[in-house]
Amino acid sequence: MSTLPMATSRRRALGALVSLALTVGGCQSETRSHAADGASARAAIRIADSTFAAAAAAHDLEQSVGSLTEDAMMFPPDQPPLVGRAAIREYMRESFATPNFSVSWTTDTVVVSSGGDMAYSFARSRYTFPSRSGTAGAVDTAYGKGVSVWRREPDGRWRTVADIWNGAPTLPPIRPSAPRE
Repeated sequence: MSTLPMATSRRRALGALVSLALTVGGCQSETRSHAADGASARAAIRIADSTFAAAAAAHDLEQSVGSLTEDAMMFPPDQPPLVGRAAIREYMRESFATPNFSVSWTTDTVVVSSGGDMAYSFARSRYTFPSRSGTAGAVDTAYGKGVSVWRREPDGRWRTVADIWNGAPTLPPIRPSAPRE
């Protein structure tokens, strides 16, 4: 049993509880702040992604390429990886110049890293291109699913650093069970 008077023990216990409450409150405030930062980053990525999608749909080569980091990589289906903006620009230029080519996508989920400088997203896409049937004027439609990796650049903009996709039937929204937006 302690030799400290009861009042001193109570003051120490009260002090410990206050200290604990302030620590927990600070952590909760930090968690709320981190959640707000994550929500803000997700919103910024969605804007960047929508801008990229609109540029690609309009066949705006420079705006599309501007949505990528300098060291970006793309992994188109059944092709070698495209490394860097110059290789991706050429791939996009050829695609945009193809008669009846179109691309559109819908991003379903964006997950931001705890550090707030990296993220990934899941998307569903639709492409049209000249038919492989050989029938003049015929157009084929293909659907895909993909993952993009995003990085916040030194200028504060979010840009795609890696993009991979492959074929898929039409899909419902891609939403992992955790973590949720």
